[in-house]
Amino acid sequence: MDAIVTLKITLNGIKPPIWRRLEVPASYHLGELHQALNVAMGWLDYHLHAFEIDGRTYGVPGVGLFPEDDDTLPEENIVLGDLPRVGIKRFEYHYDFGDDWCCSVAIEKIGPAEEGVFYPRCAAGRRAAPPEDCGGLPGFAEFKDAMADPRHPEHGELKTWYGGDFDPEAFSAAGASKLLRQVATGEMPDEWQRA
Repeated sequence: MDAIVTLKITLNGIKPPIWRRLEVPASYHLGELHQALNVAMGWLDYHLHAFEIDGRTYGVPGVGLFPEDDDTLPEENIVLGDLPRVGIKRFEYHYDFGDDWCCSVAIEKIGPAEEGVFYPRCAAGRRAAPPEDCGGLPGFAEFKDAMADPRHPEHGELKTWYGGDFDPEAFSAAGASKLLRQVATGEMPDEWQRA
């Protein structure tokens, strides 16, 4: 079995912090980490993303507004298990360049896989991540305020848009791990199927 990299991912700019601890195979490249990170945060991979590592940008080259000026390097070129060997223990993950979510990713350790455990898995985490397309940090703050107050003028509309109540403290590592397994094995839940 492949070695396992333990990562702590923290969404920047939000207090109290929203974070996840992911355990992924050391052979994962950044594109595979992107998928696992999106799943663990509850995002649906609707938007562009990039990794910033040691002053370089990695992602899917040529997909931005100005592909001819794109200096993004292919994310498949970077394998997670190789990063600590070259002195990289922290990097950033950017998702949805409109909402502009930025996560700090810390490599906590590399170790052996546990027998009988499916990877990737979410070992821990705290708090619900912002929903897709909520408007970045200011929009998420407004969303939380409106969802917490039934008398807020936008409460009903946002509740309908979101699909129900929003509990900012809600997070289940076991639920995230189940979803990670479904996505990794191709058993995509219906709400993740694209039209």
